Amino acid sequence: MPFIYANRRLLAFLHDVAVAAISFWLALYLRVSGDFGVLPADAAVWATLLFTATCAAVFWAQGLYRSIWAFASLRDLIEILRSATLAVALFLVLAFITIRLEGVPRTVPFMAWFIMLAGLGGSRMLFRLLRERRLSALWERSGAGRVNVLLIGAGDEADIFLRAIGANPHAAYHVVGILGENDKRVGRTIHGVSVVGTVDQLPAIIAKLRDEMKAPSRLILTRAVSRFNSSLVTQLLEQSAALGLSLSRLPALTDLRDDVATALTVRDQPLALEDLLGRPETKLNRSDIRALIKGRRVLVTGAGGTIGSELVRQIAALEPSHLTLVEFSEFNLYRIDMEVKETFPYQTLHSLIGDVRDAARMGQIFAECKPDLVFHAAAIKHVPIAEENIREAILTNVVGTRIVADCCLKSGLAAMVLISTDKAVHPSSVMGATKRLAEMYCQALDLSSNATRFITVRFGNVLGSTGSVVPRFQEQLAKGGPLTVTHPDITRYFMTVREAVELVLQASALGAHPGDQRGKVLVLDMGEPVKIADLARQMIRLAGLRPDEDIKITYTGLRPGEKLHEELFADAEELIPSAADGVKLGKATTVELPFLQEELNGYDTRLRQGLDEDQSVAKLSALVPEFKRPQEALQKVG
Repeated sequence: MPFIYANRRLLAFLHDVAVAAISFWLALYLRVSGDFGVLPADAAVWATLLFTATCAAVFWAQGLYRSIWAFASLRDLIEILRSATLAVALFLVLAFITIRLEGVPRTVPFMAWFIMLAGLGGSRMLFRLLRERRLSALWERSGAGRVNVLLIGAGDEADIFLRAIGANPHAAYHVVGILGENDKRVGRTIHGVSVVGTVDQLPAIIAKLRDEMKAPSRLILTRAVSRFNSSLVTQLLEQSAALGLSLSRLPALTDLRDDVATALTVRDQPLALEDLLGRPETKLNRSDIRALIKGRRVLVTGAGGTIGSELVRQIAALEPSHLTLVEFSEFNLYRIDMEVKETFPYQTLHSLIGDVRDAARMGQIFAECKPDLVFHAAAIKHVPIAEENIREAILTNVVGTRIVADCCLKSGLAAMVLISTDKAVHPSSVMGATKRLAEMYCQALDLSSNATRFITVRFGNVLGSTGSVVPRFQEQLAKGGPLTVTHPDITRYFMTVREAVELVLQASALGAHPGDQRGKVLVLDMGEPVKIADLARQMIRLAGLRPDEDIKITYTGLRPGEKLHEELFADAEELIPSAADGVKLGKATTVELPFLQEELNGYDTRLRQGLDEDQSVAKLSALVPEFKRPQEALQKVG
């Protein structure tokens, strides 16, 4: 296979030469009904050799091997028709001059022309058909574009985009060239459009196209941005801004491949911030995820929040037998309820207002809905809000989690999944410490329960979630800046909400399997941490502005409970290999269940009776020894 890949142009040329020779010989055979004895000696051999040599020279000179067979189309058939016609015409001239066509019936070259067209075109179309597995891949219509664009990436996505343009006479684009990620396809063509160079030659190629009066007004990334190197995308964003071009992207290939009708109307999309994370797409075991959800009764707490609502969307698509949404906010519950009913009209659904801190209400919901799986996403998640509402954060994140977990244990359901956070690692905030204590309780239950699994999934910041840094930057950009960052060196792990929830489901499927996962924390692989200051600069560039010139960045200082750098694993947590891509296992410190139950019973009672915040934090610190509030944060509060 490496030899074939490295020499595919030569092999394609040899294939076409062989087809030419076979076509002429087959035409002779048909003309004389298989009786070559009626022809003069060696006349057939010399005529076949001359025809083959003529076709070989014409095919190579006409550039038939700049096209890529994987993307063969009607345009390529037209090229073959032109080349084959020219070859036959040139053969007739040469044959008349050299052998006077003596001994060769005059109809043979024309018969060979028909056979050769079928062989050359048919082999290409068959290759394309076997690859695409659909007939519509074999034709396209030409159309004129209006906006000059330069494509980045010479792969399947570029092929789909070019076919979409060719099939739409009112296409808004005219593709002036393609840039490859390397030089393997430079000089070749896809649907008649040349691969003019590589991405590192962008400034020189733009200058050349401008000299040729074919200057593009935008660059379009054809591949999924996560499949490009993140530094390359950043470089392209900066270069396009310097060259006065806009940078956009196509939808993912998976969004186009199965629906050609949609592909024919595809338009480029603005580059989004999540495109710049530079993380390769995680391969999910969707069969395990579907087996976890399909046909089961599923309950989601915090169903109207950022993570909860995305969980609901993805779970509904996996065909549970019944879906229960539990949410304290009436407005958030209304929004996700309407969305599910519109998107999945046949889904059996209950949308219930409930506070996870209300044990009686939770018990009633579990008794009525009888879930098989519970995803616990309800939480107070914002660090500054939790610092100002300590008792409420503890009641929701610790007591509320305990109530939901105890209901799960009493119901004997299959599994409960706790959505946790990287802030639970070496917590420096009330929010992080409460989530760590919730993890500890679920770990203890998981180790002691014979039936119900208690799975803890930990991940970092979610791009675009309510109250996160990205919406705040967007609001500040809309006002003309400045963008406020707490510290020049502060970093965070980031995921898109869809990516986070997909991996939560993947981790849940992994955790639900029999094995050595009990009592472990499942941590999502979030790639490398991102500097918030760099994130701010990227957002300014995406808005078409220049950082520190058009929009300033100011630094405000760390907030109470805020750390410079978050961690996904504690130093004491032993890393264990996981069977799923994108998921790691951490063997965190565990506490005996009876001790935790006794301590939390008294803690719950005292909190509800009005325990003051200093005592609340002191008890939290006693239960979570690694909880250390930064002294500078305490001083800042004072």
